[in-house]
Amino acid sequence: MKITILGMTGRVGSQIAALALQDKNQVTGLVRSPEKITVADDNLTVIKGNVLDKENIEQAVSGADAVISALNTDGDDTLSKSMPLIIEAMEEAGVNRLVSIGTAGILESRIDADRLRYQSSESKRRLTRAAEEHHKVFDLLEASGLDWTIVCPTYLPDGKAVGKYREERNFLPENGKQISVGDTAHFAYRQLGSDVYVKSRVGLAY
Repeated sequence: MKITILGMTGRVGSQIAALALQDKNQVTGLVRSPEKITVADDNLTVIKGNVLDKENIEQAVSGADAVISALNTDGDDTLSKSMPLIIEAMEEAGVNRLVSIGTAGILESRIDADRLRYQSSESKRRLTRAAEEHHKVFDLLEASGLDWTIVCPTYLPDGKAVGKYREERNFLPENGKQISVGDTAHFAYRQLGSDVYVKSRVGLAY
């Protein structure tokens, strides 16, 4: 496959890239700081650019079979501002499959009907800015024509993939406390070969 990864220098994005390259896929990464990429691989193309520049996105997604967005919130609104540009560039290029890394905060609450977890007492986080950014992305993807999946991990410590975890459509698996970066990357990468969770959020936890 030809896979475009946005947010490739981040914790999850870098591990997704490693999995994709291990399987001999052609990977294109759009990054602000190419010097942060330490991997050398004949199947890796690195484009220096910014996800707030539509021309940069168009260059990165051209010819792709799928796009993975592992962009984080970075304390600003880059995530929600970039997603309309990403959606538009993908639709214009005829690229339909998008797997995005979200947060468990935008899953449905089990205890407060008609609310998301970050809006309810189910979430223990006092700060909701990051979840609000991911909520905007969820709304944008729902309104798009893309075949999207939002992977929603709970607390995300560093750690390698063990390949054993729980997943649930639209909800966080009950009593889920954490999921490693490695297993989040493992699950997200697997979605490129699956249509089970197209147009769905998926909660991940051990």
